Amino acid sequence: MKHFLVIANKAKDPERRYTDRILSYLRERGAQADCRINERETDTVRVPEGIECAIVLGGDGTLLKAAGDLMEREIPLLGVNLGTLGYLAEVEIGSIEPALDKLLCGDYTKEARMMLSGGVFREGKCVVRDYALNDIVISRRGSLQVLHFHIYVNGRFLNGYVADGMIVATPTGSTGYNMSAGGPIVEPGASLLLLTPICPHTLNTRSIVLSPEDEVVIEIPEGRENCVQTVEASFDGSHRVILNTGDKIIIQKASKTTEILKLNTESFLEILHKKMSE
Repeated sequence: MKHFLVIANKAKDPERRYTDRILSYLRERGAQADCRINERETDTVRVPEGIECAIVLGGDGTLLKAAGDLMEREIPLLGVNLGTLGYLAEVEIGSIEPALDKLLCGDYTKEARMMLSGGVFREGKCVVRDYALNDIVISRRGSLQVLHFHIYVNGRFLNGYVADGMIVATPTGSTGYNMSAGGPIVEPGASLLLLTPICPHTLNTRSIVLSPEDEVVIEIPEGRENCVQTVEASFDGSHRVILNTGDKIIIQKASKTTEILKLNTESFLEILHKKMSE
């Protein structure tokens, strides 16, 4: 690789200490390195042509934002962890130079990660469509209230849920909010859908693992005492869309994937053990 894009989280590298360190190291070795400090500048219009790899400095949230922004360009991502706990950002800043050397000489593998496509429908028309590498979360908005959901899979009614929210996650997102809500941890290279309720108000509600070909529809019915419900759909914790009673969101596997660069030979279980021991 000879052409890189460095995407930095300004809040985690306010003085550009690590950003400039990486840029200088790459340029001194003959590589071309462009930089984006403000995450809003990672949209495809502002990204130069010919980028072979995006080096993302921050944490999992920064990498998730970059994955959504760069999905159409199909640029592989390498996460550099400047935070505390990260499953996506595999490189620690203390070992960044050996990692860059591996990129420069081609010593890496690419791991394709499944993404989600979510379309919000209002009166039969799709008003918003967005994508997520980790998860799409439906949660309450405003005052504390129990939410009611109707879930359909492939056009057939699955169940009515009473809960604080609902998570539809990818295997990559299984170690995120899904895990915190009691959902299963899945090997990130797999291809499937995880449906996990948040704080369900019944004793027999569990996560459901679905085929990647399945289509999940979450419909927002009337709430308690026939009141209008207002909920929020969050795509990877960033882009948020408001849904009201009568609206629905259709979630399925996206046609594109995100490629994550892997530089070490540690298995997912070894990484999981290390992260859970921190």
